[in-house]
Amino acid sequence: MAITSANQLELLQTAEAVAREKMIDPGLVVEAMEESLARAAKSRYGAEMDIRVKIDRRTGRATFTRVRTVVEDEDLENYQAELTVQQAKQYMAEPKVGDTFVEEVPPVELGRIAAQSAKQVILQKVREAERDRQFEEFKDRAGTIINGQVKREEYGNVIVDVGRGEAILRRNEKIGRESYRPGDRIRCYVKDVRRETRGPQIFLSRTAPEFMAELFKMEVPEIYDGVIEIKAVARDPGSRAKIAVISYDNGIDPVGACVGMRGSRVQAVVNELQGEKIDIIPWNEDVPTFLVNALQPAEVSKVVLDEEAERIEVVVPDEQLSLAIGRRGQNVRLASQLTGLDIDIMTEEEESKRRQKEFEERTKLFMDTLDLDEFFAQLLVSEGFTNLEEVAYVDLDELLVIDGVDEGTAEELQTRAREHLEEQARQAEARARELGADDSLLGFEGLTPQMVVALAEDGVKTLEDFATCADWELAGGWTTEGGQRKKDDGLLEKYGVDLEEAQNMVMTARVLLGWVDPEELIGTTEEDVDTDEETEEAEE
Repeated sequence: MAITSANQLELLQTAEAVAREKMIDPGLVVEAMEESLARAAKSRYGAEMDIRVKIDRRTGRATFTRVRTVVEDEDLENYQAELTVQQAKQYMAEPKVGDTFVEEVPPVELGRIAAQSAKQVILQKVREAERDRQFEEFKDRAGTIINGQVKREEYGNVIVDVGRGEAILRRNEKIGRESYRPGDRIRCYVKDVRRETRGPQIFLSRTAPEFMAELFKMEVPEIYDGVIEIKAVARDPGSRAKIAVISYDNGIDPVGACVGMRGSRVQAVVNELQGEKIDIIPWNEDVPTFLVNALQPAEVSKVVLDEEAERIEVVVPDEQLSLAIGRRGQNVRLASQLTGLDIDIMTEEEESKRRQKEFEERTKLFMDTLDLDEFFAQLLVSEGFTNLEEVAYVDLDELLVIDGVDEGTAEELQTRAREHLEEQARQAEARARELGADDSLLGFEGLTPQMVVALAEDGVKTLEDFATCADWELAGGWTTEGGQRKKDDGLLEKYGVDLEEAQNMVMTARVLLGWVDPEELIGTTEEDVDTDEETEEAEE
């Protein structure tokens, strides 16, 4: 089939029709046609030739040209697409390396196979252009709500028509056991948009916490305007949710604004989420106060926060325990997600028993080590003394405030405490030497003999060994495995060594050993040093 004027005009009209149908640039379709014709021409003239086709965008006329590039004599490899400077002088006045010689060649006749091949190339290019257009259109819609129409359901996954493309709502992203029929309207959150070989993949969700936040933004103008901010959202999809809000205008109540007149605003969100109950909670910078709000409707008697462990203990009245925990632990789980803390709930009775046990243990400690009767030991504990170090090295005046303690008694108490501590230190030092601990470690400032024993039992016996320890190995820390926080015990954690103290001791050891220049430590963190060391090891 020769490319006649009628054929050419038909090609141009076809390109425009395809571009309109697929909503892509007509130029992309024409470029695909040019490439397909060039491939057909190469099969006619030879694959080694550099044949190019240019279609006039106005008339549809296709021009076939052969391009040859001027190269050095020793670089000549392809005689069909290259020529030397000497050969080029036949066609050009002053040829230079890199110049191209272009000559027009007769148009090819498209046979059945060539025409089919050209059609496939055009279709492939059109599909690629359509996929690129879809990705560019939807990539910026990630993180927003989109409306669509259900097309079909496959293995529990819902395929949604979102206009110029299809999206997928996975089975685990649906609320509860909700089901849809073809033609149903659906509103979802665009969770992710990925570019894949089979085209852009649009993943939807109705269980994401962000879906609820976006719904509130649509229903509450103050959130959309930025007067009220959603600080955190925790959901048990289809059952219950908690949302924390804060107002930047003292005249606007954030909770009331989100609830709306007679609950109209929150009810609109509840209806969209299949009746999911929503607790709207005022945000507070003070973590314990925020947690008390988050555990509503349960009443809280006492809160104890451990910031380092990111854990919090909550004491509630006995009759409030089931309400605080919620059905199947739902209330406390959502409160934990909202605050980002692990929450331990106990009743007042349980806390009282724990405090009584601690009181008895400390009383026994003072009775055994200081040779005191039970009444006197209880006096010390009642005044807040928890260990021998506090008794031995506290200011004398703090002991004199105890009923029945005069100056002589106070001095005797401190003498007994110090003697006991010194004896413990002597025994610990002897034990450390038995384990092979080096003098450099025993004499290191900040380490007690008891600490050295704990290190030596774990194989840390020299200052060099100590300098290679990570801070978390000494002070302990927390890791997350499978969504659960796990406690990692530190070698020196039971002696009250925290992460900052561990960092300082390890860095001091490295300086003493000459591993680190003290001047380089200014403004340098432990993390920076560890990173540098890992880089050096990788280079070696």
